[in-house]
Amino acid sequence: MAAEGTAVAGGGAVGDRLAKDSLRQFQCPDAAPNRRRGSSLSRDAERRAYQCCREYLGGAWRQARPEDLRVDPVSGGLSNLLFRCSLPDHLPSVGKEPREVLLRLYGAILQGVDSLVLESVMFAILAERSLGPQLYGVFPEGRLEQYIPSRPLKTCELREPVLSAEIATKMARFHGMEMPFTKEPHWLFGTMERKLLDSTPSPVVFCHNDVQEGNILLLSEPENTDRLMLVDFEYSSYNYRGFDIGNHFCEWVYDYTHEEWPFYKAQPADYPTRGQQLHFIRHYLAEGKKGDTVSQEEQRKLEEDLLVEANRYALASHFFWGLWSILQASMSTIEFGYLEYAQSRFQFYFQQKGQLSGFHPSS
Repeated sequence: MAAEGTAVAGGGAVGDRLAKDSLRQFQCPDAAPNRRRGSSLSRDAERRAYQCCREYLGGAWRQARPEDLRVDPVSGGLSNLLFRCSLPDHLPSVGKEPREVLLRLYGAILQGVDSLVLESVMFAILAERSLGPQLYGVFPEGRLEQYIPSRPLKTCELREPVLSAEIATKMARFHGMEMPFTKEPHWLFGTMERKLLDSTPSPVVFCHNDVQEGNILLLSEPENTDRLMLVDFEYSSYNYRGFDIGNHFCEWVYDYTHEEWPFYKAQPADYPTRGQQLHFIRHYLAEGKKGDTVSQEEQRKLEEDLLVEANRYALASHFFWGLWSILQASMSTIEFGYLEYAQSRFQFYFQQKGQLSGFHPSS
């Protein structure tokens, strides 16, 4: 689920009044943001965007006039507003300042100050490791990021074997990182049945927690053999490995580009088959155990165990995003069928729950 920058993810409280007031100054007062048609900025908001770019980027951005700056809406997630800010062609660069950036404005459900600080640190570390875009500026109501020529994957592309294998490899690399954050998996405890977590062993690793097609960019100009880049790390934290994989499998079902109400389309039959899951899992395990050799019997056991783990934690994905969507329905101004989506996730939860043998959580 495309869900950037919410209090649920980071564990912080709903944003304070200063952050909300700053956001109101950015948003167009007569148009509710819509992720399908893009978001619009008022003239005052365009001036504010200019001020942010001028202050944080320097160089040619300080020489540009407000009317020179080009600000284009970018179709974003379900809780953030995204805008591409560009310098005019006639204005030469002064130094190494970027020519264009992505301006991200946090949505109606905001994180607390502590969560925003942690997210900024995380974003910077991932950028240094070439696992995410560069970070150019951070302020209470949003941030400035590297604009990367690319497009997000389509839901149907998640099932393409070559792309699925690369996503699995990216996820394995992500899980292999050591990050300076709490290693306790607190992320699910407040929302998921504890019996699931107790009955299904899963290693605690650094997880993205939202590997869906909108958060996977297909690069227009890849610098190496990697064609994909994971983005939107608002939910990233130490969590159970099974959640990240199971959540990704759930996202095969949902297309968030549907043009009519409720602005998503669910195809439960598109949940990956056993063969498709094994394809993903084998590439995931191959990346994680480079240099290690295991017997065929051990390999089969690793694969079967991870299949069970991922599908049980897929239940946690449905439960979590169902609750998240109910919360968004009461606060978000983005046009989306949040309550319908919550109902879909809970229906899928009970459907999958009944299909999993050997797992009987408390009701």
